[in-house]
Amino acid sequence: MENFGTLEYVLDKYSKIWCWKITGERAVSMISRLVPEAWYGENINEVIIPDSVESVTQIKLIMDRYPLEILSKSAWQRKIVKTYAPKPTLPPIKYNLNRAKAGEQFRGKLLNFQKEGLDFLLKSSGNALLADEMGLGKTVQTLSYVATEKQTFPVLVVAPLVTLNNWEREISKFMKKKSKNGRIIESDSSTSTIIRTGKSKELPITDFYIINYELLYKRLSDLSKLNIRTVVCDEVHNLRSKTTQKYKAVKKLAALPSVSYRIGLSGTPIYNRGSEIWPIVDILKPGLLGSFKEFCEYFCYVNDKGKAIVLENKRASLRNELQKHVMLRRKKSDVLKELKDKVRYKEVIDADTDYYFDELAKIWTKLESEQKDAETAFDKSASYQRAIQSERQIAGIAKLPHVINFVKNIMEIEESVVVFCHHKVIHKLLHERLEEFSPVSIIGGQSDKMRQDAIDTFQKGESKLLIAGLRAGNVGINLTRAKYVIFAELDWSPAIHRQAEDRLHRIGQKNTVFAYYLIGKGTLDDHVANILVDKSYEIDSIMDETADTYENKDKAELILAQIHDKIKSK
Repeated sequence: MENFGTLEYVLDKYSKIWCWKITGERAVSMISRLVPEAWYGENINEVIIPDSVESVTQIKLIMDRYPLEILSKSAWQRKIVKTYAPKPTLPPIKYNLNRAKAGEQFRGKLLNFQKEGLDFLLKSSGNALLADEMGLGKTVQTLSYVATEKQTFPVLVVAPLVTLNNWEREISKFMKKKSKNGRIIESDSSTSTIIRTGKSKELPITDFYIINYELLYKRLSDLSKLNIRTVVCDEVHNLRSKTTQKYKAVKKLAALPSVSYRIGLSGTPIYNRGSEIWPIVDILKPGLLGSFKEFCEYFCYVNDKGKAIVLENKRASLRNELQKHVMLRRKKSDVLKELKDKVRYKEVIDADTDYYFDELAKIWTKLESEQKDAETAFDKSASYQRAIQSERQIAGIAKLPHVINFVKNIMEIEESVVVFCHHKVIHKLLHERLEEFSPVSIIGGQSDKMRQDAIDTFQKGESKLLIAGLRAGNVGINLTRAKYVIFAELDWSPAIHRQAEDRLHRIGQKNTVFAYYLIGKGTLDDHVANILVDKSYEIDSIMDETADTYENKDKAELILAQIHDKIKSK
């Protein structure tokens, strides 16, 4: 690929400090948008930027796509090694867990690693974060604990709206009824009540109360009267912000004198920043990480946006602290040896680039106007986000005919297929143009019955094609009928794709799961794909000592700079 500029390590004649000099019209245009501290050099199409870790990182991001001719190779290599050098890690905690036996009230059979999960909950006195990877049966392990530990009822389950019915079904399937005199009734199941209204009224006496996060604060008074003994927070990453109403409501309920057991469940307890773990732990084991101020002083630094970021040299110690006292984290590759691999493919397909570039030009014109008129930093940020979302949608439309062909080719071998997309307009078009296969759909806004009917129809093999929204269909469902999953569009967060893949790649899957990421040729899809597979530095290093990247503001701005570059160079 032809170089589009040069990179040189120089001593700036005015500031008398060592800096990076970049030349080339396109390179200067892009770096000027990404590094506010940059200043123009002595010659035309020349820019100087300070030598810092942040600058090296930004230059590296650009060079991954647009190669610069490096004039100071030894200096660049030295800086890259220093910036991306692996950080020392602590050895992982080795769990000393036995295979515990579930109590009489539990109906069903636990796998060996799930018996060890039960043992972990028993040894943690029911105050723990079960952070196993998705698809390992965190719900079943939790129910086995409730059936085994003494005096756990009544149980309050707080969960995302789309998973409430699933909890009701799992309770009916795995929990036997226990009479008032303590006798187990084999043929009957524990009682449960799903709370669906925010209107205050007396609740019936039942074993399980199931409610979604958004409704919880409205029913706080009613729930506080029930003598709740166990609080289970499913997808507990919903509590990662201590300023939300749902966090404050759960915090109050978990602190009631009657509550003895607090269990959090999530395969992805950290979504954006490592400091999000503090509010979760503060509910499950108050005081373990100190106050938020103490936690930040020891583990974090505060960035220029006021966000607490866990220091690189503290991430391993934070992970060990969590594993010692509150968190069980296991990966499928560690405990499900019989589960076959998950294989990912990046498939580059054609796209209507004429349409794509015409729409890009409109997006850029609108963005420049909004940025010029923006009165606050919030207005500017919102404008950026709208532009990014608009680009994602037109990329989806531009490649849609070729996505359709790709899906049809897979369908020809008569295998069940799941297709994930992001935008509702793409979902609608996919459904219309693949009508010959009688697809079923999962999309935001569906009733619980419609959603479950679609899942059941697919799982029974009555329809071989399911089209799902990435955000609507990535939790609380089992799609093991299929071994092919196709991403017609890409989300910004790798966690979202991982959750979607694991609807197929979980207990009960007998085949290798093939995940196809469809990249529109000539669009910026390839950069979004790179975001999903780049090496990370905070989230997964705390959870797993791995390095999958999560999208951040720098990369979002890089994509916008590339939009502008594509329009100019077209």
